[in-house]
Amino acid sequence: MTHTDARNWFDEGGQAYAQFRPTYPTSLAAELAQLALSTDLAVDVGCGNGQFTTTLAESFDHVVGLDPSHEQIANAAPHPRVEYQQAPAESLPPTLGDGSVGLVSAAQAAHWFDLPRFYDEVTRVSADGGIIALLCYGILRIDDPSINRRAQQFYAEDLDAYWPPSRRLVEREYRDLPFPFEEIEFQAPSIQKRLTLDALLGYFSTWSAVRAAREAGQARLLEDVGRDLAELWGDPATERLTTWPIGGRVGWVRRTGA
Repeated sequence: MTHTDARNWFDEGGQAYAQFRPTYPTSLAAELAQLALSTDLAVDVGCGNGQFTTTLAESFDHVVGLDPSHEQIANAAPHPRVEYQQAPAESLPPTLGDGSVGLVSAAQAAHWFDLPRFYDEVTRVSADGGIIALLCYGILRIDDPSINRRAQQFYAEDLDAYWPPSRRLVEREYRDLPFPFEEIEFQAPSIQKRLTLDALLGYFSTWSAVRAAREAGQARLLEDVGRDLAELWGDPATERLTTWPIGGRVGWVRRTGA
């Protein structure tokens, strides 16, 4: 992966990101905690405003959430066992001691990283038996077929020219990423949430491709899909079940006795 498209698209969208992005199931964090030999400390890199960070805090004693964006950290969800810091993936804070971390996670973020530098940092901070989890969720599926078709068209056709190349890594569930660790077979649960029409359009507004389209003078694309979905949705307050499949890579960074 090159770093040429690793722009922080969400630097000015922390509030919307916090409001509209889906959160992760608690069972995901619990399963990762069962794999890690130590649950004293987890580090969530590229944490945004803490969608996965706070979930980890239900299974780890202390969690550090790191993101390069001040705006994201300013809108991060508080939790008594979570500490947030502004820092890039490629230069983790020196306060994270060498060999101190039981889990390093990156949820919907690794495709933005300079991976060789990030992996060096992961190796530095990980304890014996430490786990790395690069997680991502795919394109949403909506339980109404007509609405789902229009949402898929918006993602794959209307916005095709505006997605950064790294988005293909998410579509492939990070299978194309270099991963120099002992891989663990891991089946993640899906994210499920009931969305109103406004919540769905709010979620769309957080997409990097929507930001790019707006900057290219194509804000009408979001307006068009909003109009089309409103016609299909009926009462906009109706909540429709929406599912995001979770994929990614999980592995041992350093396994005791290996």
